[in-house]
Amino acid sequence: MECKQEENKKSCKCTYAGCSRSGKCCECVRYHRNRRELPACFFSVSGEKSYDRSFEKFVEENS
Repeated sequence: MECKQEENKKSCKCTYAGCSRSGKCCECVRYHRNRRELPACFFSVSGEKSYDRSFEKFVEENS
């Protein structure tokens, strides 16, 4: 499957400037899953800015 990196970047919520996975959704999901986290796209704008990508933060935001 072809990665649509440039298209993905248009809707990527990640605000981490040095992120090498921006627009590479497969790599991003794999990276965060291995750390028991969720990617930025699962969070609200304010939730993403906290850089707390934990499952607990996601549940707190969506309760």
